Amino acid sequence: MALARNRRRERTVDYWPGFVDALSTLLISIMFLLTVFVVGQFILSREITGRDEVLSRLNSQINELTQLLALEKGSNQDLQDSVANLQASLASAEGDRSRLQALLNAGSGGQDAAQKRIGSMTQELDEQKQVSERALSQVELLNQQIAALRSQIAAVEAALQASEDKDRVSQTKIADLGSRLNVALAARVQELNRYRSDFFGRLREILSDRENIRIVGDRFVFQSEVLFPSGGADLNPEGQTEMAKLGAALLDLAKEIPPEINWVLRVDGHTDNVPLAGTGRYRDNWELSSARAISVVKFLIAQGVPADRLVAAGFGEFQPIAPGETPDARSTNRRIELKLTEK
Repeated sequence: MALARNRRRERTVDYWPGFVDALSTLLISIMFLLTVFVVGQFILSREITGRDEVLSRLNSQINELTQLLALEKGSNQDLQDSVANLQASLASAEGDRSRLQALLNAGSGGQDAAQKRIGSMTQELDEQKQVSERALSQVELLNQQIAALRSQIAAVEAALQASEDKDRVSQTKIADLGSRLNVALAARVQELNRYRSDFFGRLREILSDRENIRIVGDRFVFQSEVLFPSGGADLNPEGQTEMAKLGAALLDLAKEIPPEINWVLRVDGHTDNVPLAGTGRYRDNWELSSARAISVVKFLIAQGVPADRLVAAGFGEFQPIAPGETPDARSTNRRIELKLTEK
């Protein structure tokens, strides 16, 4: 009777650590997704910042063109004032000419002098006309330059408006991309969790009668004594039997997981905190834990599991799950952990 009660206690599964580890995995996945999203936002914000710099340069060019236009308008006004003055001088000269012509018509002894005066005034009048014509030409040229500047300003304003419209479209696309990315990643996480649950269910059925194999959260934990001889990294016959079961379960599960899910089985090797002598095959616990993880991976590859779906890692004595220096604690820390995860 006591033996039966002990077996029932040993087969009782504590689901709470598994639930906590599953929540931790979900939170890590969400943090990873948020990190990807923030990186995408950072890249897009850099592009938008570059466009803002272009807009700033365009605005500065508009300001320069506006200042040039103001200067050209001032020059145009000065020329127009000069033309007005010349026209006033021309009108005054024509008045003088008329008065002299009147004196000439009066017929006096000063006719020759009047004729000379008239010729001189006529020459001055012609010169004033030429100066006025040149001033009018300059005014026309300035008007053409002002029209060209206005065209350039209109083109710059159109480019500025187009850039602003493009920025608004980019912001809309960023928001839509973020929402779609969140939905897609959430679906991937849910799908991977479903296959992880299937994998754990199958291995639990296969390995449920083993006392030295435990389930801790989302990992299967094999005590090293089940798989390896003391201080060694070669699978013993009993360990090969257990790994063969695991390989068969992995091959069945791999047929059901869609190829777009980039899953891997991580094999982690752990040792206790007793240092090695350094005179044997392995100099320290780092090498021993890594060698044991690699030994499991190579055996699974020999069973037909694809090599790109396996990862080996050695942690030495630095990730204990049982505190203390007792023989039981050290035995618990000597282990191989298996975890189905995503690359």
